[in-house]
Amino acid sequence: MKQNQVVFALVLVALAVISRVLCAEIGAFNFAPVIAIGLVSGMLIRDAKLALVVALSGQFLADVFFQAFPTDTNTGFYGLSQFFVYGGLLAATLVGRVFEKVNVLTVAGGTLMASLTFFIISNLGYFAQGYNGYTAGGLVKTFADAIPFFKSSLTGDLIGSAVLFSAYFAVKFAFPARLKTA
Repeated sequence: MKQNQVVFALVLVALAVISRVLCAEIGAFNFAPVIAIGLVSGMLIRDAKLALVVALSGQFLADVFFQAFPTDTNTGFYGLSQFFVYGGLLAATLVGRVFEKVNVLTVAGGTLMASLTFFIISNLGYFAQGYNGYTAGGLVKTFADAIPFFKSSLTGDLIGSAVLFSAYFAVKFAFPARLKTA
């Protein structure tokens, strides 16, 4: 495994933790670009295991922080639905693994696909926990109630993807010999 892959992975994990904690502190829930970070790791980190670890590590370390320092809105580990959140992050990373080339179209399409996939999987977890009951009406209510969170999440992911991929290409342009692959 190349040293630049590990450094890139550590930077992504740190960005995930910092963005989740900061967004929670300012009340910008679901705005942290954790799905974008999963997508970036899936697209740019050649080692598939490392890419998946990156996606989960940032989320997990932020959850550990929230467990140690709980607030009214963040308590760290919260039950069954959290496993679906982690599954959604893995799925977003796998979406990134599908793309052969990284360009504006694949980044935009991948971000939309990863965000939508995460939205579906994570809200199935909320439904599985039984908050709205186990009926078709409860399922519809779960997804309807989640739409405002999806708007915030998608916005954060689109901005996060734009910033992260722009930074990647800026570094790649500035140091072409050092950064053949992340």
